[in-house]
Amino acid sequence: MDLKTLLGAKDERPLESITRDGGFCGILRRIACVGDSLSSGEMEFYTDGKRQYVDLFDYSWGQFLARDCGSTVFNFSKGGMTAGRYMESFADEYGCWDKEKWAQAYIVALGVNDCSQVLEGKYELGAISDIHPDAPEKNAPTFAGWYGQILSRYREIEPRCKLFLMTMPSHHERDERGVLYDRHQALMYEIAALFGNAYVLDFRKYAPDYNDAFKEAFYLTGHLNPAGYRLTAWMVESYIDFIIRHNLQDFREIALVGTDYRVDP
Repeated sequence: MDLKTLLGAKDERPLESITRDGGFCGILRRIACVGDSLSSGEMEFYTDGKRQYVDLFDYSWGQFLARDCGSTVFNFSKGGMTAGRYMESFADEYGCWDKEKWAQAYIVALGVNDCSQVLEGKYELGAISDIHPDAPEKNAPTFAGWYGQILSRYREIEPRCKLFLMTMPSHHERDERGVLYDRHQALMYEIAALFGNAYVLDFRKYAPDYNDAFKEAFYLTGHLNPAGYRLTAWMVESYIDFIIRHNLQDFREIALVGTDYRVDP
C-alpha cells in the first residue's frame, strides 16, 4: 500500500476526491448537525395553492452521512433557523444542550436566514470582535455574537469536540447577498482560528457552483431535492475525510473525546 496514495498529495484540494462511504469521517462516531432547512432535509409542496414546507430529517444530509459512516448523528436544525433564534429559544426547546447528546464533532451550517435578516435591517452580521469564547455572555447581539455563543455552549458540553464551520455555496451572486456571503466566509475562518480545534468546510470555494444546471438536477423548488441532500452528504463527509487525512495528528485522540481518558500524562 502506498501511503501517499491513501492520504493524498500535499497539494490535494478539498472535494477533489469524493468518498461514498464516509472515508475517515467514519472515525467520528457522534456528530451533531446545527443548521437550518438545508440541514433538515426540508421539502416544499403545495396545499390549496399555497407553498408549504416540511422538515424530513431522514432525507437530511446528516442522516445520509450517518448511514454512510454508521455514526450517530443528531439533527439540531429546523427550517428558517438563525443563530439568534437558536440561542434565544430553539436549542432549549428541542434539547440541543442535553448533555447526553454530546458529540465528538459539531457541523455548523448557519447563515442563510441570518443574511436575509441582515438585508432586511433586523440586525448586523457582526465581526470577530463580537465574540468572547471564555465569556459568551458578553457577546454582541449580532450573527457573529450568537454564532460564537453556540460554539461556546457546545465546547462547555464537550471541551475536546471538533468544530466544522460551513460556508454557503456560490450561486453566482452579484448582489448584496453575495457580498454578505463573502463576509460570512471570511468570518468562518476567523472564528475557527479564535476557537481552535476547528475547521472550515468551505463550500463557497470548493463545492460546485449552484447554477441553473445544478439546480435543475438537485433542487426541488427553492430547496434541495432528495438527490441534492444525498450529494451534500457525500461532499460533507468527503471534505471531513480530506481534513482528517491531512491532519491525522489532530484526530489521534478522537476516540477518547467524551471520556476522562487522555493520551498524554
